[in-house]
Amino acid sequence: MTTRRNIAAMVGVILLTAGLPACGEPDDSGGGLDGAGKTLTVLMGANTVFPDQQRQWFTEISDRFRNETGATVRFETFASPNDELTKIQTSVLAGQGPDVYALGTTFTPTAYATGAFVELTADDWTKVGGRDRFLPATLGISGPDKQHEVGIPFASRPFVMAYNRDLLAAAGIDQPADSWDGLRDQAKKLTKPGTFGLAIGYADSFDPWKFIWAMDVQAGNPIVDGRTLRLDDPTSRAAYRTYLGWLATDKVVDPAAVGWKNAQVIAAFGAGKAAFLPMVSASSKVTLDKSAVAGKYGYAVMPTIPPGATALPSGGVPATSILSGDNLVVAKYSKNRDLSLALVKMLTSQESQEKYYRTFGELPTNAAAAAALKDDPALAAIVDSSGKSAGTPFTGAWSQIQLALVNVVVQSIPNLSAGKVDENALNGLLAQAQSTAQAALDKAK
Repeated sequence: MTTRRNIAAMVGVILLTAGLPACGEPDDSGGGLDGAGKTLTVLMGANTVFPDQQRQWFTEISDRFRNETGATVRFETFASPNDELTKIQTSVLAGQGPDVYALGTTFTPTAYATGAFVELTADDWTKVGGRDRFLPATLGISGPDKQHEVGIPFASRPFVMAYNRDLLAAAGIDQPADSWDGLRDQAKKLTKPGTFGLAIGYADSFDPWKFIWAMDVQAGNPIVDGRTLRLDDPTSRAAYRTYLGWLATDKVVDPAAVGWKNAQVIAAFGAGKAAFLPMVSASSKVTLDKSAVAGKYGYAVMPTIPPGATALPSGGVPATSILSGDNLVVAKYSKNRDLSLALVKMLTSQESQEKYYRTFGELPTNAAAAAALKDDPALAAIVDSSGKSAGTPFTGAWSQIQLALVNVVVQSIPNLSAGKVDENALNGLLAQAQSTAQAALDKAK
């Protein structure tokens, strides 16, 4: 993850970019376009769980699009949110780079704030197959409102919690708790030699902040309150203390998890070494169905009652997940706008989305493809979580805020490795994160 100095530098860059001027469904993606000799570049996140499958998918998409339009598709990847943000900034400032970006939904506000991505017209929506091709919920973070949208939904990723049915039954636990304190208590009961209550990836670049965000909004703290940031807040402090405490004080997480990322967490749960696996999406199903826990696990929505409470407090939001997934955005500097929209049409067709789900486990945003999955009982909790998800604030500063949230965890790793949560150190990190992220919020459009 980025250092605090780098975060501050990136805040300045994104502000500069915000002021730049504008530089069953048929799969007829090409639409008669002649792309012979042209190359589209697409930027998307590297899939660390299915790297081989992703490389194969890249080849298949490029071959298919070349057959339909004559154009070649070249894929570039980013490995972390910091890489994602840096690529957006450098490309926008240079006025050249990828034609199409597959961005996490929480980064769509940052892309919108630059003014460097195509604001979709009615004609643009028609070129990608129509706005009504998509599930309404997946359009919730395409832009600040329906008239100002840049993001075209590509993948839906509501988060849930996997649990080992056999381990819970052996401990006399009927179902996962609906509060974070209750989950901690269950995890303590389930922690035994060789098995831990929770599988958590403290070194993951994407997941830690989502726990903090969930616990905060459930406690009534939206983190961004108008023009005021509320990160250095008692609710945030309690969230970090809970999250870090699972390993340091509660001892319900494998100590090796200080160095784990998402793929290692899923592997540990799949090997039967943990009872609960919170903050996973449907993509985990592909791996778990081939693991030692195949047929022995289920999904449940994550707790919605914040730490220290037995019921949702006044003002609390019972969010089970962020409104999560990937949006496709097209750069204004692209000389191949129609070809880019044709590629988006192909990627969001029912056929493409169904295959993407079968390969990676990412839920479709295409309404017809999603409807085909509605009778799968294994997805019931995931569908439930999708309906109970809440959007992160639509501000151009959110990417810096998100990085600041994760950076607190990154900077806490040394103490976590020593098996402790240092209150003074945590308070100092939160104060620094508050200052850095508030500066970004002050300057954002």
